[in-house]
Amino acid sequence: MNAMTMYKYGLKVITGPSGVGKGTLVKKLIEEDKNIWLSISATTRSPRDGEVDGKHYFFLKQKDFKNLIKEDGFLEWAEFAGNLYGTPRAEVQKKLSIGKKVLLEIELDGARQIRKTFKDAFQIFIAPPSFRELEKRIRGRATDSEDDINRRLNRAKYEIDAQSEFDAIVINDNIDTALDEIRRLIKT
Repeated sequence: MNAMTMYKYGLKVITGPSGVGKGTLVKKLIEEDKNIWLSISATTRSPRDGEVDGKHYFFLKQKDFKNLIKEDGFLEWAEFAGNLYGTPRAEVQKKLSIGKKVLLEIELDGARQIRKTFKDAFQIFIAPPSFRELEKRIRGRATDSEDDINRRLNRAKYEIDAQSEFDAIVINDNIDTALDEIRRLIKT
């Protein structure tokens, strides 16, 4: 499937640092628009409490993930916080071919890969109101070790510095305002 076809049917990318609220925004967006399909990513990290394989992520062993990379089975993939994450190609192409809008909630490296392959995909960066607020949100999750938190915060600095690469930047200071802005940007 070429870039024009991907754009015609609506390939959208949402990126931002861990803890910025991407997941919450995306969940609300897909709940209200049944024509948006959220791509399910594959990962090598362990499931968090309540996460279900095939619903939240496809949880893969390192070996299986690496085999899919060799087989060109991902639209994009990246390493983040010591784990591999990727967007399985086949299901995205299937949904786009039947006219669904496809939303990818992915990290910076993945968004960069998509930008090279599918130049017309519309990319939105979700930014925190401040770095201090982002740290507060990450620590408030109480799901990560101190080492993981520090890795996420260091990565967040790098990602925030790259926000100018995106088609649009939405500051998630207020969930409803940010959601309205995303709706406007993707024309749902």
